[in-house]
Amino acid sequence: MIMATATMSVNLTPNLVASFTSGNRPWNHSFNTNTATIGYNGATVLAWKQRLKFICGTFQRRRPRFECRASVDENDNDQEGRDLDDSSQKASPSVDSDKNTVVNIEMEQDEIDASKVTSGSPLPGVKPPSEPVKIPKATLDILRDQVFGFDTFFVTGQEPYEGGVLFKGNLRGEATNSYAKLTKRLQERFGEQYKLYLLVNPEDDRPIAVVVPKESLQAEPTAVPEWFAASAFGLVTVFTILLRNAPALQLNLSSFGNIGLLEEGLPGALITVAILGAHEIGHILVARKVGADLGVPYFVPSWQIGSFGAITRIKNALSNRKDLLQFAAAGPLAGFSLAFAILLAGFILPPSNGQEVIVDASVFHDSFLVGGIAKLILGDVLKEGTKVAVNPLVTWAWSGLLINALNSIPAGELDGGRISLALWGRKVWSRLTAASIALLGFSALFNDVAFYWVVLIVFLQRGPISPQLEEISQPDNKGFFLGITVLVLGLLICLPFPFPFVSDNML
Repeated sequence: MIMATATMSVNLTPNLVASFTSGNRPWNHSFNTNTATIGYNGATVLAWKQRLKFICGTFQRRRPRFECRASVDENDNDQEGRDLDDSSQKASPSVDSDKNTVVNIEMEQDEIDASKVTSGSPLPGVKPPSEPVKIPKATLDILRDQVFGFDTFFVTGQEPYEGGVLFKGNLRGEATNSYAKLTKRLQERFGEQYKLYLLVNPEDDRPIAVVVPKESLQAEPTAVPEWFAASAFGLVTVFTILLRNAPALQLNLSSFGNIGLLEEGLPGALITVAILGAHEIGHILVARKVGADLGVPYFVPSWQIGSFGAITRIKNALSNRKDLLQFAAAGPLAGFSLAFAILLAGFILPPSNGQEVIVDASVFHDSFLVGGIAKLILGDVLKEGTKVAVNPLVTWAWSGLLINALNSIPAGELDGGRISLALWGRKVWSRLTAASIALLGFSALFNDVAFYWVVLIVFLQRGPISPQLEEISQPDNKGFFLGITVLVLGLLICLPFPFPFVSDNML
């Protein structure tokens, strides 16, 4: 754990400057009692350690909460919420003739003039402001006293955090109901000026509230227009899908203009595109339901299976983990459903003349689920060391199943990663991501599909996942069942079938 160390400096000038700076973990503080600088009218005197202890004791005795950086400077002409209140200012320096400095500082919580929010690392997927955002003291007072309260979220402290202000405290009642009350009060007082997030502190698993100025939530600009990059990826994906379903083209790319060879790979390509389309349509339909604003899908080409699916960016924050789960699970469920239907049809329907695919029985060891279904339907026909003629629908559907299974791996911003975050929270999600990448890295030593997929995850889909507006409440039992179903199906498709294919009479 990285412990933050606070350094205190008090400059007694015509305008008081009191600042606390901290590391990237603002809720762990320790005072440095060996450094203090006290000056008046430009004179700087090194304070004795005993005096510093007196000053620090004054701070600790009155327990002021310097959660956000507070600063007032003689060069600061910003008057919005930054002028010291003369009626409440009680810090008065004095210097005697023998240069013995007597410091009497009385600072209360309400004397913090304005909070200068650290720019820090921005919320995931948002552009950090070019300059630190300044939130006036009056705004912080309204947030503490009028937005938050005993009936929703009782504030016990605040810190600069992720481009906004983090409030620590105690959540009252159900998170969903409390968040609804908080957002209503926030909008009544500030309109759309600020955005509220109700999250879980990863350090102690306690609720925290983060208020971020809307101006700091600017989307990160892309180097090229999304539609242009997506179109380029789409064209390459069409090429690899045709190539995957036309073996003759794989042997001789120069014959790509041969219409006959293209027609040979067209049925398989259409099946793959249909399964990919079902996956994306599932996401789009649920996105409209939960209010997700989606970016342009980037289809990722693959020489091995035609395509790895599509990368679709969510451009806004979803309401809660339940909505995230519904959105993430909708794509794989739709893709699995269509692919399973085609797979069963391929096993049941006999291959037409000249259209069958001859495969070795050992091929079905590559997937626990497909191998089990093949053994259940084909029976004694499927034996070790023998060739099996199957309908080409089987191989086309199998590719579609694999595409959906790869996207269901609980890692990063994949559908499986979003599902794992929605089910168990960010801490479990980060651990599952690390474990999945490690297992894929090991599998990459023996499988080229795993190699390309783990590279894609590390460089494009590692995360982090953007926060939801309210991440404390958990999905209901129905959502939990759907999420587990997607993860288990993806696992069964990727795991090998370990049992030998033997005659039923020998069992």
